[in-house]
Amino acid sequence: MKLNVTILLAALVCTAHAKLNVVTTLPDYAALAREIGGDLVDVTAMGKPTEDPHFVDARPSFIVKLRTADVLIEGGAELEIGWLPPLLQTARNSKIEVGASGRVQASEGVHLLDVPATLTRAAGDVHASGNPHFMVDPIIAKAVAAHIATAFAAADAAHAATYQANNQKFTATIDAKLQEWGRAMLPFRGQHVAAYHDDWLYFAHRFGLDVNVFLEPKPGVPPSPARLAEVIGLIKANNIKAIIVEPYHNRKIAEKVASSTGASVVDAAQYPEALPNTTTYIQLIDVLVARITTALKH
Repeated sequence: MKLNVTILLAALVCTAHAKLNVVTTLPDYAALAREIGGDLVDVTAMGKPTEDPHFVDARPSFIVKLRTADVLIEGGAELEIGWLPPLLQTARNSKIEVGASGRVQASEGVHLLDVPATLTRAAGDVHASGNPHFMVDPIIAKAVAAHIATAFAAADAAHAATYQANNQKFTATIDAKLQEWGRAMLPFRGQHVAAYHDDWLYFAHRFGLDVNVFLEPKPGVPPSPARLAEVIGLIKANNIKAIIVEPYHNRKIAEKVASSTGASVVDAAQYPEALPNTTTYIQLIDVLVARITTALKH
């Protein structure tokens, strides 16, 4: 009898201290989940930091993670539509179904930009709800962090105050850093910047840049020689000094354009850990601001 009581007490202690099992589609949501959850959560990101979010390799191990998840954090706005639904259908976890308290859709409440007036295959890989690459806007990141804190509190009421306190700390840090980032970007307000793919709209909107020249002729369509010749002309005409490229893009193509125009190739990323010294979301924005301003100074 004494042994049974000991086993029962040990089980209760383990249960009391069990971490929330959190699964995120992408690494930026994982970074925010760790900010809010701290030591109280175990976080797994399905997408790699250097992986194209539209084409994440949906591995069978993800199904196991989703099946036992307490919280799922996704971007929504059709960003993961090509690979997430089949995983969820197989996992069959009621905690993370649409509408459940354990399902966080980051795009909820976000004013999405570039909502297409009409949908056609001829336009390339466009999203019906609007541009889904909104997390590089720190103000939107604050709203997403608040959603995450609410979901964690619902799943683990005993630590609700801790999650809310961590969210307040994260919000305060973002607010302070926005002043610093804003000062750094201010001299370049209104400048044109080129990018390989159209996923810097929200960063540009927040910091006053005009990212309106893309190496891709249409989203998801590789650039042809004719398109590159057109881009070279646009870069020269607009005195563009920076071409933003991400890890999963063809950097050699950007280098070719840069060598013909005098612009600098800026190695950037949407996700923490894709670049050196970017373990956290704050560090990622720090590095992005530093790299882009350095290129624009030349």
